[in-house]
Parts: sequence; structure tokens; C-alpha cells
Amino acid sequence: MKQSDVKNVVATPINAPVFPAVDIFFRNREYLNIIYETDIEALQAVVPEPLEVLSNQIKFEIINMPDSTGLGSYLECGQVIPVRYQGEIGEFYLSMYVNNQPAIASGREVAAFPKKYGSPRLYLDNDVLVGTLDYHSLRVAQATMGYKYVPMAVEEAQS
Repeated sequence: MKQSDVKNVVATPINAPVFPAVDIFFRNREYLNIIYETDIEALQAVVPEPLEVLSNQIKFEIINMPDSTGLGSYLECGQVIPVRYQGEIGEFYLSMYVNNQPAIASGREVAAFPKKYGSPRLYLDNDVLVGTLDYHSLRVAQATMGYKYVPMAVEEAQS
């Protein structure tokens, strides 16, 4: 392999990367987002400077990604903290749990997300949407809501 070829490699091992060097696209994603309040001092203790924590609210999201180019079908979930950096509003991902090795590797190596292996689930139980996160044998989170109980405006979903 030539030195110029090595510069274009995005993952190791070079002869069999854990995820392909393709533009990743996601289709038909499903979300369950829960916003809850916590101690703002606890958030400030885990968010690195110079990021500024905006409130005591944190989002826990569970995402079903059944069709992603190069990564397959998987679920992920995690905690997202709203922050500001040099006047710009953004999000700090405190934790992410994923049930798919290529998605973990690409998320960590390319995008620097704090992904690790877990067992998130998002499913319908009759007329209830259920989201769970298990970490090995421990149930870490569980949330439910009525399925399609109140439709969301397209503009709100896109913001």
C-alpha cells in the first residue's frame, strides 16, 4: 500500500475497516425524546469548558435507525445537554449507547461521539410507544407514551 493510499483511510484495520468509507445517510428514523430537569450544577460539572450549560433541562433520546448507508439497522440512545459556545447554541452529548459495532466505531472515530455498547429498544406495545435502555443486565431507563396521540407540526419537527 502506498503512503498516499494510507492518507485516505478513515478506519482500521486498513485491510478490513469496521465501517466503510462512504457518506452515511439515514432514512426512516424514529425518535422518542424525553426532556427532564436535573441539578444544573451537576450538568456544569460534566460539561467541559468553554461550553456553557443553558438550563437544568436535559434530553434523553432513543432513536431507531432502520436504514443507514454502510452501518445497517440499529438503535441508539443517550443524554443531550443544550449548550452555548461563543454565542452559538448547540448540544453536548454526554452519553450514547448503541447496539451496532460499526455505528459505535464510526461515531467514535470519525465524529468523536461518546458511543459505547448498550441495548436500546423502541417498540410499540399495543397503543403505547415504549423506549428502554439496558446496559448489560441493568435497566437504565424506560419511557412510554401514547402512540401518535397528538400529531407534531412538520415545521416543529424540522427545527
